[in-house]
Amino acid sequence: MTESHLEIERKFDTADGFELPDMTGLPGVTGVRNADPVRLHAAYFDTADLRLAARGITLRRRRGGDDAGWHLKLPVQDGKLEVHAPLGRARTVPARLASLVAAHTRGEPLRQVAALDTDRRVTLLLDEDGDPLAEVAEDEVVGTVVQDGESGGDTEKRWREVEVELVNGPEKLLKAAGKRLRKAGARESSASSKLGRLLDGRIPRPASRTMPEGKGRCAGDVVMAQLSAQVEALLRHDPPARRGTEDAVHQMRVAARRSRALLRSYAPLFDQERVRPVEDELRWLGLVLGEVRDLEVLRARLAARVGALDGPGRPEPLGPGALVRVDDPVPRVPSWLDDLAEDERAAYRRMNATLREPRYFALLDALERLVAEPPLTSRAHRPADEEMPAMIKRARKRLVRKHGVLAGEPEDVETARHDVRKAAKRVRYAAETAVPVLGKEARRTAREAKAVQSALGDHRDALITMRRIERIASRVRDPAEAFALGRIHCVEGCDAEASLSRFADAWNA
Repeated sequence: MTESHLEIERKFDTADGFELPDMTGLPGVTGVRNADPVRLHAAYFDTADLRLAARGITLRRRRGGDDAGWHLKLPVQDGKLEVHAPLGRARTVPARLASLVAAHTRGEPLRQVAALDTDRRVTLLLDEDGDPLAEVAEDEVVGTVVQDGESGGDTEKRWREVEVELVNGPEKLLKAAGKRLRKAGARESSASSKLGRLLDGRIPRPASRTMPEGKGRCAGDVVMAQLSAQVEALLRHDPPARRGTEDAVHQMRVAARRSRALLRSYAPLFDQERVRPVEDELRWLGLVLGEVRDLEVLRARLAARVGALDGPGRPEPLGPGALVRVDDPVPRVPSWLDDLAEDERAAYRRMNATLREPRYFALLDALERLVAEPPLTSRAHRPADEEMPAMIKRARKRLVRKHGVLAGEPEDVETARHDVRKAAKRVRYAAETAVPVLGKEARRTAREAKAVQSALGDHRDALITMRRIERIASRVRDPAEAFALGRIHCVEGCDAEASLSRFADAWNA
């Protein structure tokens, strides 16, 4: 079993003789309490080439203190997500934690790479009720690099540092504590973790590209900067997607789709022999993630519709198995909604199994090779402000062509609408990529394409929901549930018609 929490902290270097200043009077702090000193021993695990450390990820097994066990720290926007597991076996990484870093290890074994022994003194910063707002840890650290399973004494390092970690306090407390520590002689640490300090100089730097500046930017450099950002997003959202974190699968799928759209929209910039297989695998990944995402959307949509059936003044929806009043038009949690949730869980299991396959790891390798050594054509070296407008225009022509098919009243109208939606999405992504170069013009094009895409996407969601309702209704025997499903079907039908009206408005705008 694992648990997690968001770690928000700041680290400071201190010299011998440093004394912790009085921390009372900081925002919300009315008192302090000193905890008993502890000795911590942590064994750090990584691949032989330090793939986790290269991404700012730490995986350790720590003994001592009140949180002994396995700790996996994953960088997130506001700090680090720390996932815990019990101590277990000393040399065997818990399977659940290993799976969360599989996108980085890609089949390479995890082994011990370092050991840290820490003498820690903790001062708790308390609010007026005596509850902790933050904790300040003074650490004396001895770190040793482990090579081939043996400690290397010649790489031992010693240092002192102070960590301030929020418990329930506000962000401004962290800033004020940092200011007071600096005034007392502490220095903001340049290392994001103890392991990073110990392995400094050994950790490889992943290939990445930043957006170039200036008017002389090459088209290939601009597109590759965006592709690099999407690859980073794919890797960043992989662990939370595996854990079922809200919106993570969606964000991971968007990164895969944007990457593919970049390669297709700006195809003249790339050697197609090398790029096309990557496009095909990105499409495959999108389908893998799509099964989960579509069920997430469908279940959330239907749950909201069921909730909306309740009249004003009704109590909040109850959990599965709760009693329902006789006059309720529909059970609070219909059995078919539970069935849909189980379908979603099964889809997650299939997705996680697929994300452990060599095929997925090979795709990640291929994407990183593209970023490190992009297979660019001669056109990629031309000025971006000259090349990119032509390629956006090319994408828009494709969109107009697909719309012409739809306007011709084809036999398969739904497929024609879906093709228009995909073409609009490609225009949108191509234009958004060009915003740093073309500015307002590209932003306007992206906005217009997004309006078309969104309207047709809403229409498709409504149709999918209506079909699922029809399938559910064919198995329902309770008249009240059947009636409720009919009401929901009617609402979805109205939404489908309204989305087509929005599509027409967006197209004619």
